[in-house]
Amino acid sequence: MRKDFLLEVLVQELPYKFIPSAIAQLESSFEKLFKENGLAYGKINVYATPRRLAVLVNDLALCQETVSKDVKGPILNIAKTESGEFSPAAVGFAKKNNVELSDLYEKDNYIWAKIEIKGNSTVDILKQNIESLILKLQGAHFMRWAYNSEKFSRPIENVVALLGNEIVDLKILEKTATNTTIGHRYSTNKVVKIDEPKNYIELLKTANVIVNQEERKALIVELAKKCAMQNNLTIKFDNMEELLEEVTFINEWPVPVLCDFNKKYLQIPSIVTTTVMTQHQRYFPLWTIDGKLSNHFITMANYVGNEFSNIKAGNQRVICARLEDGVFFYQEDTKTKLIDKLENLKGMTFQKGLGTLFDKTQRLIDLSSKIADSLNIQDKTDILRAAKLSKCDLSTKLVFEFTELQGFIGEDYALVDKEKENVANAIAEHYFPLGGNGELASAIEGQIVSIADKIDTICALFISTQGTNKKKRPTGSNDPLGARRAAIGILRTVIENKLDINLEELIKYSIYVLSKEFSIPVKDELLDDIKEFFIQRLLFMYEKEIPNNIFSAITCFNPLENLASFIKRAEILIKHQTSSDFEAIKENATRVSRILKDNSFNTVDSLLFVLDEEKNLYQALVEHNQKADDLELYILSLKQLIQPTVDFFEKVLVMDKDEKIKNNRIALLNKLKEKFSVVCDFEKL
Repeated sequence: MRKDFLLEVLVQELPYKFIPSAIAQLESSFEKLFKENGLAYGKINVYATPRRLAVLVNDLALCQETVSKDVKGPILNIAKTESGEFSPAAVGFAKKNNVELSDLYEKDNYIWAKIEIKGNSTVDILKQNIESLILKLQGAHFMRWAYNSEKFSRPIENVVALLGNEIVDLKILEKTATNTTIGHRYSTNKVVKIDEPKNYIELLKTANVIVNQEERKALIVELAKKCAMQNNLTIKFDNMEELLEEVTFINEWPVPVLCDFNKKYLQIPSIVTTTVMTQHQRYFPLWTIDGKLSNHFITMANYVGNEFSNIKAGNQRVICARLEDGVFFYQEDTKTKLIDKLENLKGMTFQKGLGTLFDKTQRLIDLSSKIADSLNIQDKTDILRAAKLSKCDLSTKLVFEFTELQGFIGEDYALVDKEKENVANAIAEHYFPLGGNGELASAIEGQIVSIADKIDTICALFISTQGTNKKKRPTGSNDPLGARRAAIGILRTVIENKLDINLEELIKYSIYVLSKEFSIPVKDELLDDIKEFFIQRLLFMYEKEIPNNIFSAITCFNPLENLASFIKRAEILIKHQTSSDFEAIKENATRVSRILKDNSFNTVDSLLFVLDEEKNLYQALVEHNQKADDLELYILSLKQLIQPTVDFFEKVLVMDKDEKIKNNRIALLNKLKEKFSVVCDFEKL
């Protein structure tokens, strides 16, 4: 028999960033609890609002299954007397396992008993585990509340625990479970009695709580779109997933409130206004039908009622104060041209011991020029102009106030100064991608300056953390200067835009420029450290597309020299690795590698051949003339070497007693190994 189970923990308002994590942790913890205790169930659903964490389990078994088990008893000569009767030892064994003497049986010279182990009730298992399961939730800023010694995110106010329609008698931080919960703070229906778990979601709606976060999110989108449409405006949810999630987890009963601000604030860059609304105030900006930012926005109120004047006035007052600052900063910034702000960078440190942002800008110009040359770009004017202007907005008042807008403000100010549009776009896009899978720079100017900026940052970090300072380099929990994201940004920019750039040469040049400029001696392993850092990021990027063994097998070909070629090689190996011919090639290549310990013998003397099999292998190697520039055809051509290689190993003893013959055969295998090594390091496959 099975019943539904409900657990609801009512708390004071939770930090919204903790809630998605709590949902995942609860789902995982309950799955583990039921699995470890052998409890069957249908489905686990975890719901959350700012004030409650709820777990609803469908079709939960009411107890563990009864298990039959064969138990081994004493050896026969102890378990039975000479007359064949059970001894006291056997009687004690039967009594211990609660079976009759007649149920004992003999097997393998021992007596045995088949016993049944009755499963524990689900109620007992829940009572024993729920509190610790809840208190094991992890999150930032957990504290002790009241007289409790255990820490939790917020004080617990109430607990509901039901198995079917029966209350599970458990406690969490001294709160005894009941079948009643509390509705929305402003609801007229304060106390809600839960008769059965399956009715939980609908019963809470009568108390103005939408407990299902996915339903709540969909409702927010629906209500916001409807409100915008009613006012002849539009709303864009693209790139607003983070805002939508936050609003979802700060509301139990979302209600849209349309607000506005003075149109004079539209004179500042629209990205400033939308940033204030979305990232600072949790508002949804609204646009006019023709795509221009309007002076209206929507705030989602966690509110039950019809009086919105105070909510509207309060939010309008707050945003106007923020936008007033924006107008002032904008007016001050635009009194001088963007290029005139370059000198200000001399007073802004890039990194301790590595000069100022002005110094970095000069390096970006140098690196951008070198990249452009490697790509055979004849006119570098716009690229170098973008590099020169790329960091100028860091000295503006708007960026000082809104640091997340670096680049975007530079783009806007460049357009105000009548700079070319492609130059202005490159100023914003040289910071791209803003996240691991974010948008890349769209044009070559932004792509080149982006690569130059990120290469300089990574090399500066590594050169300043040589030797004993290696602990300051990126780790799983620490990423100075966003180096991991920068490396992925470089790799993606090169690969996705098919740029023929030798990253290793660029890294070497960047190291040279930094070390010369700041008179920093370079340790021998620095280049290898940076290369390995990039290769690990590449492995991370392609962990789902390229199996680890293939990745390892082709890293003997420096991926940073030609990323496109490296990825293409991986794709070809993935395609061929399951074929029987490729398996035979791999087997022979691996065997050759295992035998060869000495690579110094490379000259083959055909006059020293004794057996036909070594002559045939040599002839096959001579006739194999497929060029390596077409790897697909090259792999197929290796098929002609399979049989001669197999015959060679069957008939030829490489380690011949005659030193000259032995060395000649080793040289022959070295020639064969050279053929195989064009593809990959087969030993790592």
